[in-house]
Amino acid sequence: MKHSLLLIMLCLSVSGLKAQEFPLILGGELSNSAVTSVEDIDNVIPRMKSLGLNTVLVPAYWEFIEPTEGQFDFTLVDRTIQRARENNLKLVFLWFGAWKNSMSCYAPLWFKKDTKRFPRACRKDGKQLEIASCFSENVFQADNRAFGTFVRHIVEVGSDVVIMLQVENEIGMLEAARDHSPLAEKAYDTQIPQTLYRTLHINKATTWRQHFGSDPYGEEKFMAYHYALYVGRLCETARKYTQMPLYVNAAMNSRGRQPGQYPSAGPLAHLIDFWHAGAPQLAMLAPDIYDEGFKGWADQYALPNNRLFIPETRCCTNSGVRALYAFGEHHALGFSPFAIDQASADDTHRLQKAYDLIRQLSQFTAHHSPLTTYGILFDQQDRERIIQDGDTKITCRHYYTLPWDARATDGSVWPEGGAILVRLADDEYLLAGNGVVVSFATAYENSYEKERILGEDGFVVSNTKENVTKEKAASFKGKRLGIGFVDEVHLINNKIEFVRRHNGDQDHQGRHARISCDDFKILHIKLYAF
Repeated sequence: MKHSLLLIMLCLSVSGLKAQEFPLILGGELSNSAVTSVEDIDNVIPRMKSLGLNTVLVPAYWEFIEPTEGQFDFTLVDRTIQRARENNLKLVFLWFGAWKNSMSCYAPLWFKKDTKRFPRACRKDGKQLEIASCFSENVFQADNRAFGTFVRHIVEVGSDVVIMLQVENEIGMLEAARDHSPLAEKAYDTQIPQTLYRTLHINKATTWRQHFGSDPYGEEKFMAYHYALYVGRLCETARKYTQMPLYVNAAMNSRGRQPGQYPSAGPLAHLIDFWHAGAPQLAMLAPDIYDEGFKGWADQYALPNNRLFIPETRCCTNSGVRALYAFGEHHALGFSPFAIDQASADDTHRLQKAYDLIRQLSQFTAHHSPLTTYGILFDQQDRERIIQDGDTKITCRHYYTLPWDARATDGSVWPEGGAILVRLADDEYLLAGNGVVVSFATAYENSYEKERILGEDGFVVSNTKENVTKEKAASFKGKRLGIGFVDEVHLINNKIEFVRRHNGDQDHQGRHARISCDDFKILHIKLYAF
């Protein structure tokens, strides 16, 4: 993947906008109630700068912006913009409008109480849910009026600070795969648009009900398309005032649950075609990753027609190495742990360390592009990755796979290890990260040698059954790769600045480069053939 980590060409082909240079988002999302008062804002925004962020994701609450129908109050929004500007931070506002985590909990009280004018979604048995129906024009017009007024205002007062907008939050149906309100039932009996025929593998006119009946996964597709249509109309309103990127975020369909058990019909990877069809104005569909298997979730959204952006993820001790993976492997637009204002010092310290490495790399690679980068991420089960870079085989492993580290076998859960590997030349690399060990070999050497079991000193345990192998009939006739040096470095003013050499025990006498689970470092590795 050849790219600069500092300025990413955000290709907004799905939104109809021209490509533009966009800053890397080293972000953090505030907890849901973090900016519900001026005092909260004055406390939390300056703290975010000290954590090494360049961007803060901040809720914008409909209930505070329009507490009385038709009367708007931007006190909290303006204060947030002011404090961000003072601290040289960028903002991504999250529109908590008709829906937040599926529910309509951030809609104003006047909206919630008037269920006749603003009807709710229903289960099949007729029970009303705390979810506004996306099929109601009254719901849309109320939400759209507030959203449009909000967008116009932030453009007027904060265009230098606000760089992107999230439209609604984790849209999705709960307790049912789709809405069964009277308005939704009427829509379910309408014809499927011809634009979806190829996606649905149909070749003649039919209604949603005729095609899907009560199949929950079919009902989910119906609901996804109509949620997307609603969001697309909001995007059209935003486009009257700004061309900044717009995106939606998704709660994942995890843990073996079915539609309605997870937030059905949200902007999920398996529904991307329906969301792109209904809301082509969106720049991205973005995953909120809280479950195990971070790499797998990220991989689903890193698509040719969908730039990876992670607006929410669990803020934990592993956040830093996960950020390194996302930027290194997928040249993500941004990374943002949730509730960072409430996170422990250990978690934010590790994230800050990782962001510092990413910042150094981004500034360096911006002046040395194009460069190939790889993202590395390991845990206790997923311990190894082989990278074939031309004729060079690069074996990357979790640091605890080294046989002499007692923490590998003392019964504790391994912390995740991760890094960005940058190829500078055929024989030269940068390795930036934490908790990884990397070795290099020629393709010939790799095919010749057999895997051997190492003891705690790193040498072969000769009397094990696994190490008793037949002698090769042919002699070794190819070349090997050796490590010329491994230097710990800083990247300053677009140059590699030497800190100290890692030799002897630190590179296991030329066998590998490594960064322990206790450190965040950048290593400059020079190879030679012999």
